[in-house]
Amino acid sequence: MGRSVLTGLLIGTLAMAALIVVVSSVPPSSWSESFVIDFFAVGFVSVLFGGVPGTLVGLVVGAVKQRSRRTALPHQPPPRPLPPPLPQHVPQPGPTDRWAALAGRAELSVRRVHAVVATVPASPARTWMERIAAQFEAELANVWRIAELGRALGADQNHPVSQRLHAVVGDFTAFENEVGRVALQMFDQPSLDAARVHLELLEQQLPHLGDR
Repeated sequence: MGRSVLTGLLIGTLAMAALIVVVSSVPPSSWSESFVIDFFAVGFVSVLFGGVPGTLVGLVVGAVKQRSRRTALPHQPPPRPLPPPLPQHVPQPGPTDRWAALAGRAELSVRRVHAVVATVPASPARTWMERIAAQFEAELANVWRIAELGRALGADQNHPVSQRLHAVVGDFTAFENEVGRVALQMFDQPSLDAARVHLELLEQQLPHLGDR
């Protein structure tokens, strides 16, 4: 607002200065009593209609500017710091279900049997072993059914379902070992005639859960 007031006063002062310049250009010999009166009258009018309105205009303009600044830039409190991020909860794995663990051990035996058969050189004997491995894998469905039955009953370790599943897992592990033994013999005697006895015996040892 101070600048606007000073601007108004400056306008009045310039008007007064212009009047003095005009008067000073008139020779003193031509001054008269009426001229002096006119000089002060004009000066008064210049200040009145130059400086005073200019000052009023400056006051009004300054007030408008100050109000616009307050409206455009309202006082805002400083932003609050954000709270630290919450640590993410990582769920911890629970204990393994014993039914799934037992059935998973039988499934592992099936995968190992297929891996062992894949190491045997291509031959009719290997084709026979692949057929036996496929029959072995087909028994997995019955293993999972027994596990689901035990889980549904909430059977303990002494329940017949638990004992049955443990026996099945033992049979799968024993058959896995037998396949490895036969595969090792076929490295020395890969012919079908030499491996026939071993393959027939291996086929007889296949776990048949539906027969129990």
